[in-house]
Amino acid sequence: DVSPVAAGLIGATVLVVSVSVAVFVWTCCHQQAEKKHKTPPYKFIHMLKGISIYPETLSNKKKINRLRRDKSGGAGAAGRGNVSVDAAESGLVGSEKVPEGPPTAPHVDQLPIKVDYGDELSPDQSLTPGGSKTSSPSSPGDDVLLGELTFSVDYNFPKKALVVTIQEAHGLPVMDEHTQSSDPYIKMTILPDKRHRVKTRVLRKTLEPVFDETFTFYGIPYSQLQDLVLHFLVLSFDRFSRDDVIGEVVVPLAGVDPSTGKVQLTREILKRNIQKCISRGELQVSLSYQPVAQRMTVVVLKARHLPKMDITGLSDPYVKVNVYYGRKRIAKKKTHVKKCTLNPVFNESFIYDIPAELLPDVSVEFLVIDFDRTTKNEVVGRLILGAHSAGAAGAEHWREVCDNPRKAVAKWHSLSEY
Repeated sequence: DVSPVAAGLIGATVLVVSVSVAVFVWTCCHQQAEKKHKTPPYKFIHMLKGISIYPETLSNKKKINRLRRDKSGGAGAAGRGNVSVDAAESGLVGSEKVPEGPPTAPHVDQLPIKVDYGDELSPDQSLTPGGSKTSSPSSPGDDVLLGELTFSVDYNFPKKALVVTIQEAHGLPVMDEHTQSSDPYIKMTILPDKRHRVKTRVLRKTLEPVFDETFTFYGIPYSQLQDLVLHFLVLSFDRFSRDDVIGEVVVPLAGVDPSTGKVQLTREILKRNIQKCISRGELQVSLSYQPVAQRMTVVVLKARHLPKMDITGLSDPYVKVNVYYGRKRIAKKKTHVKKCTLNPVFNESFIYDIPAELLPDVSVEFLVIDFDRTTKNEVVGRLILGAHSAGAAGAEHWREVCDNPRKAVAKWHSLSEY
């Protein structure tokens, strides 16, 4: 016979264990469903000179080392290439951990007054085209020869896979005046969804790069090929500032039929057409300068009409604020992440100590970034105010702030592509 107290304890224990197991099972199922829901519409495999380096062999150090040895021994003028294997799920920027929690007090940064321009700039620095070693060939005129790009398109019917091989480029312009050469690489995007941005490795000091890299995208029905467009962006790597844009190649697959076999294509690299870029939304910011305290207050107010970055049709945006003195970044801050919205309201302020005589050389860069917990964060758009403003609206906003001290000037600005 069991006493009523013992029976009650046994029953309570069984109930607690049952509830705990049920909660654990439900949590596991929920996480699995979320992970499945976030899976991109199709996967891809990256082939470098016939050897798969993504994603199966990323952890195979022997194969990666052998690739690097082969590249250093056989590339010659192409340089001892750094094999870039993050082409698959990399966004425009690296993954950044954003603090979440209740809003804090305004941040105050003391900016360095003495800046040694002999110091090396940060590799992740992303200022305006004015920070490049040379001006982009897209600026002088339409008569600049930007070279040609050779690639091939194929389709694997059994696996429903689109196969794009970036082979080589010829006649690229000189982007580095010191070496009279370039460090080219290519970013490829499948439009119109822009779900995948892949890139080749950087080939050092060459105007005739031979990439020979294959990207295989699985799960694309042949019937959808006619609606897709391949966008190739040709860039030159810059260690100390933003990479120089050489040009672009846009290839609609509506005029390409890979059903009978591999289609070899050669297209002229054209000057980048910024007007083709889709709208990146708008950002409202407020700036004010206190000449007595010599402080600049930057307030990130809100954004609207941001593009859809997640498969749910929404985004998880936050804003990264970079302050530059000349070409050198001297401060960076981030707002909190706003979950599941295309029209976020931030209302977060940042305060910087800036002497009045430095204002003509100061720029404030706003990067609107989509936070992703599983892959790298992706830049939605950007805005620059100050010395390196790309548009007339940004320069006018900065001039109005400088001409009206102690007055907060808030304006909407269209975001440009990063």
